Amino acid sequence: MFKQLREDIQTIRTKDPAARSTIEILLLYNGLKAVRAHRRANWCSKHGFKFLARWISQNCVRRTNIEIHPDATIGKRLFIDHGTGVVIGETTEIGDDCTIYQGVTLGGTGKDKGKRHPTLGNHVMVGAGAKVLGPIRIGNNVRIAAGAVVLNDIPDNCTAVGVPARVVRCNGQKVDQELDQIHIPDPVSQELCKMRVELEQMKKQLDALTGASDEG
Repeated sequence: MFKQLREDIQTIRTKDPAARSTIEILLLYNGLKAVRAHRRANWCSKHGFKFLARWISQNCVRRTNIEIHPDATIGKRLFIDHGTGVVIGETTEIGDDCTIYQGVTLGGTGKDKGKRHPTLGNHVMVGAGAKVLGPIRIGNNVRIAAGAVVLNDIPDNCTAVGVPARVVRCNGQKVDQELDQIHIPDPVSQELCKMRVELEQMKKQLDALTGASDEG
């Protein structure tokens, strides 16, 4: 237990430049509190104390605004940065050395039974506000941009952005134009552009029909 705690604290000190001391991390970092509470809840759930497990989980939500289902599987050195609004579903599996930012949902689609939440590999980064939904697999060393909505598997060593998310970089090579967490395509703007093109095409067709009618 103490070894895990030391690992968690060292992970935060390594990944968060704002972390100034061990005591600050231990007492004030909600991500660490949520992970520690989940380990207790998970132990209770595995040993048949389902109500107690849920009580620990929901009490943690009230204190941290981070909800992790007791039966979710979490690997070593998970770093939840800021954490407000993070939701991790029941059958979610998270590998080692992953980073999750605020507003992330690792959830289900509402249509599946059994395994209905995502599986994350090792060294995965999920940007702020991203949604990873359904029983999909996110490979090792994957980066998911802020605001992305991931509905399909992502291979190892890839970067995914957009709504719905698409892979733009894989194994260090561009798959599409390179984007970062900030420069993400606006789906509303894209749809408006598409509608504008379609309207222009319809106008040309209407003008052609009108011209043919006048000639007749």
